[in-house]
Amino acid sequence: MPRLIRLTLLVAALLVPASLLTTAAQAADAPRRKVIIDQDAFGPAGSNMQAILMLLQAREAEVLGIVCTSGDGWRDEEVANTLRLLEIAGRTEIPVYGGAVYPLVNSQARTQVWERLHGALYYKGAWTETWPDQGAVRRTPYHADPFLVPPSPIGAPRIKPQAEHGAAFMVRKVHEFPGQVTILTAGPMTTVALAARLDPSFAATAEQLVFMGASFNPQPADNDFAKEFVHSPRREFNMRWDAEAASLVLREPWKQITAVPVDPTTRTFFKREFIDHIAATGKAPFTRYLADYGQSFPMWDELAVAVWLRPSLVTRSQRMLVDIDTSFTAGYGGTLSWPVGGGPGLGERDAIVVQDVDVPAFEQLTLDLLTRARP
Repeated sequence: MPRLIRLTLLVAALLVPASLLTTAAQAADAPRRKVIIDQDAFGPAGSNMQAILMLLQAREAEVLGIVCTSGDGWRDEEVANTLRLLEIAGRTEIPVYGGAVYPLVNSQARTQVWERLHGALYYKGAWTETWPDQGAVRRTPYHADPFLVPPSPIGAPRIKPQAEHGAAFMVRKVHEFPGQVTILTAGPMTTVALAARLDPSFAATAEQLVFMGASFNPQPADNDFAKEFVHSPRREFNMRWDAEAASLVLREPWKQITAVPVDPTTRTFFKREFIDHIAATGKAPFTRYLADYGQSFPMWDELAVAVWLRPSLVTRSQRMLVDIDTSFTAGYGGTLSWPVGGGPGLGERDAIVVQDVDVPAFEQLTLDLLTRARP
């Protein structure tokens, strides 16, 4: 080999690692994306809490705070679950705020009347008197008192929530960082609706809204969780718990709305082997927590987080007008949709609706985030 070629190859070999190091350094110096988590954080473990942990573990995410809104459980119990989770994860610097306790209009009494008129609902969140038989799902017994915090198997937190209401916190932060804050809501939209009514410029000042909710035409999976929508494909719990709030929020002037509905989640499931893998390989402080309390659900909230972190996971999506049915009929809380330009013109907004994702890549991202050491 001529001497000049050998020297050229040697220089190239030396430059490649330097280039990679420069790229890595640039990535490390890149500003982190700001996000407020709005979550009906029922636990321990499960989809709600794992979604929070994924964002805490993502190096590119700056979690400004976590707001707890009633839905899967009551707000105060969720706040306690979240505070204890942060203690276990070693992330007590993240502030936690109490959001809405009740829906804007809906109530347990209204829901009971609706069921007498239109049939029993499969799942009612904090109003679920008898939990459906879904295998190894664990939760505290039903209680109608929204301010009761039953003893938790993970213990009571020592740290306290912030005194400021979650809606006021959201408004304050989007104005502190205009155009930079994503509102990522994975439960009912009640607190986001309150923020929008507190400040008419709230939605327009945020960067975007990403939400887990709504249902269009999901293909039933081979698990008990599909029973919720198999006979009512447009019904989804987060939207139905507070249909009025969801309709209000979806009409606000957001720069962008991304919906992660039930549809793409039916191909996902937090398998027992995932829990075992985390237990065997996890390096995070919360590894034992997930190993002991992990439960197998469709990966609803994890997918919403993953889509925000890695938009490239989305393999199929569609932009359409979206609203939620607020008429007290059989369709109450159901998802309404029209092609862009084809709606009734009552303020409905267009949203990017995620319809399918790269499931293996999504699962790999989830496990990577949940097993890596604290960033």
